[in-house]
Amino acid sequence: MPVLRALLVALNLLVMTPLFGGWCILAALFRVRDRQGSPYDRAPRLWARTSLFWSGVKLVEHDAHHKNLAQHIFVVNHVANYDVFAVAASLTWIKFVAKAELFRIPLFGKAMLSAGMIPIERSNRKAAFGSYSLATKRIQAGASVAVYPEGTRGHAYPLRPFKKGPFVLAIQAQAPIVPVVVYGQLEVQSKSFAVRPGTIHLHYLPPIETTGMDYDSRNELARRTYDAMAECLKREYGVESPPFKGA
Repeated sequence: MPVLRALLVALNLLVMTPLFGGWCILAALFRVRDRQGSPYDRAPRLWARTSLFWSGVKLVEHDAHHKNLAQHIFVVNHVANYDVFAVAASLTWIKFVAKAELFRIPLFGKAMLSAGMIPIERSNRKAAFGSYSLATKRIQAGASVAVYPEGTRGHAYPLRPFKKGPFVLAIQAQAPIVPVVVYGQLEVQSKSFAVRPGTIHLHYLPPIETTGMDYDSRNELARRTYDAMAECLKREYGVESPPFKGA
C-alpha cells in the first residue's frame, strides 16, 4: 500500500506539475502582475495541496496567526520532501529560495522562475548573496520568502547548523523572521520511495524583528531563531537539538 500510494503521488505530480506550472508560465507570458491571489500565488499552493491529498496527509497548523502578515521571512527546518509540500500548501504569496539544480528541470524550472521562486547556487558564495538580493526585491514588492537555513535536506528531526545567508537576507530586507517547525514528515516519507498517510504539524513561532539590526547582528539573529525552533521541538516532541554553533 505505501508503494501504491507513492505511485499515485508520482502520477499526480506528472499531471499537476504541467497543469499548474503551465498556468504560471502563461501568466508570465501575458504579463499578469505578481500579487496575492494571482496564479503565481495560487498555483504552487494548489499543486502542494493535491500532493498532500493523494498522500493521505492531514496538515495541522499551530499558532497560524503568526503567518498572516505579509513581507515576512519564514525560516523552516528541512528533513524531507514533504516539508516543501506542507509549507507551500499553507502559505499565501510565498517565494521559496531553492537550489539552482531544480530550476534546470524542464518545465518545472521554467514554472518556478515564472512564479518568482529564487534559485541559489549554494557552492558559489557571491552568486548566493545575489540570490538574496533578488529575494529582498520580492519582499519589497509585498511577498514573503521561505528559506531553509540548514541548506540541504536532513534525515532526522534535531536541527543542524544554520547557514548565515538567510539572516543576512532578513537584515538586508529589514523583514521579520517567522521561525517554522515542521514535524511528522519523516513518518510520511523518509529515505524510501514509499509514502504513508499521516499528520504533518506546522508550528508558526512568534516573529523575530530585525528593525535596526546590521550585518554584525547576523549570528545573534540566527541564534535566536535556532533556539526558538529547538525549544519548540523539545517541548512538543521531546527532540533534542545540539547547541547552536554560530552561523
